[in-house]
Amino acid sequence: MDFPIGHLMDEDACYEEVVGWLHPGGLACPRCHGTDASVHRFYRAPVLDYRCKGCGKVYNAFTGTALQGTRRRPSALVLILRGVATGVPTARLARELGCSRGHLLELRHKLQANAAARCDRTPLPDDAVEADEMYQNAGEKRGQARRPGRPAAAPRQQGGRAWHVGDRSAAGARGGGAAQRPARAAGGPAELGGGAGPPDGGAPDPAGGDGVHRRVVGVQAAEGRRAGARGGQPQPGGVRPG
Repeated sequence: MDFPIGHLMDEDACYEEVVGWLHPGGLACPRCHGTDASVHRFYRAPVLDYRCKGCGKVYNAFTGTALQGTRRRPSALVLILRGVATGVPTARLARELGCSRGHLLELRHKLQANAAARCDRTPLPDDAVEADEMYQNAGEKRGQARRPGRPAAAPRQQGGRAWHVGDRSAAGARGGGAAQRPARAAGGPAELGGGAGPPDGGAPDPAGGDGVHRRVVGVQAAEGRRAGARGGQPQPGGVRPG
């Protein structure tokens, strides 16, 4: 839950606090560093524009600082500086202040770069130091948002048209099950020697059911030829000599 409190803060007190942060030694002219100045414009009170009596430059408390050119109220600047120092996410600050997140992010980067440039680079006098663990959440780098998984694709359903199987090789016919194999003779492989090999004693046919079918046809053709040679009638299923 967000708690916008900018309207509850005193603008004059916030302005004095910001001036104390930006100019610890007191407000002075950024050109000649003179302190003798007169009020030039006061329509943005409590933020006043001054004219230096020594060089005539017009300036205010934000001239020459990281906040130069800002139009934000002093209370909003106090909340922004506090949020950057404590690691409040930029999106939350933008919601509480009612401003653009992109512009606020640019100001945040400018403030962080200015603080890093003025950081003390003096090496520590001790050879060994001890630091406490701290988790700093700047709120800018986030993990990729998780998206709900896509539903599994529905299985393809066969339409009303007929599927053409086509000719299959002997290996495909052997792996396709009984529905893909050719019909066998009524006698079966047991009547032809139990499938141990072809009748002529050759190498066993690796084609499985197709080999059995060819052996049955060969036997019937041989019986037909023998019956024709004797002058008798061929057996059923035999082949007449041409």
